[in-house]
Amino acid sequence: MKRKALEIAGKQLNSRFFLGTGRYPNPFVQNEAIRVSEAEVLTFAIRRVNLDAPAEDAILQHLEPGAFTYLPNTSGATNADEAIRIARLAKASGISNWIKIEISANEKTLLPDPIETLKATEVLANEGFVVLPYTSDDPILCKRLEEVGAAAVMPGGAPIGSGLGVLNPYNIGLIAEESNVPIIVDAGLGSTMDITQAMELGVDGILMNTPVAKAKDPVKMAKAMKLAIEAGRLSFEAGRIPKKKYATASSGFAEFQL
Repeated sequence: MKRKALEIAGKQLNSRFFLGTGRYPNPFVQNEAIRVSEAEVLTFAIRRVNLDAPAEDAILQHLEPGAFTYLPNTSGATNADEAIRIARLAKASGISNWIKIEISANEKTLLPDPIETLKATEVLANEGFVVLPYTSDDPILCKRLEEVGAAAVMPGGAPIGSGLGVLNPYNIGLIAEESNVPIIVDAGLGSTMDITQAMELGVDGILMNTPVAKAKDPVKMAKAMKLAIEAGRLSFEAGRIPKKKYATASSGFAEFQL
């Protein structure tokens, strides 16, 4: 069984919920959703942040300084060079040395480019960044990302914003089983059912934005997702019964014999 505490780059986290800060109807709803989620790591696109004055930025100014670990992402990058440049700008501005590598070459699918993601991860990890790459659910690629220095690996359950859930449970379970760094499922989840399934596969956490921010009631959804993460993790640690083809009586027949 995998480690019980979630730790990334020496930082222990009490929450397994990583939450995005975009697409909320207003800052008040955003902050309430963050509060009830109890998330400690918040992510946002660097291209949406005013790097000249991060503290006064439209996104960051509404958050309590020092209360969260920021995980800026390189959304919008189409190759490794662009992602590396964006990450360096974010670090130089003082936002964070944590970075979520997100490189998509196809605007229609937004699927991560595996080759460019691997390149950027290796370069930035060697420069001392805490790198969390968003990638596909390919077990071999996830292992390679770990080997080049990723602090955690974030395979998608399905394309970003699709809400399709975990399309390949076998791969996600195998990735979690084989990894020596935390596995955070990122993208494609839409409901508490999806969350619970992902956590029961043995992953260490969940990153999401759209399913919370675009829900009819983002605050209620944030709480629901938090509880689903907790339930799924407890279920994984408890260990489910094996699946069988035929029924098994809950009470043994022997006890009814005279």
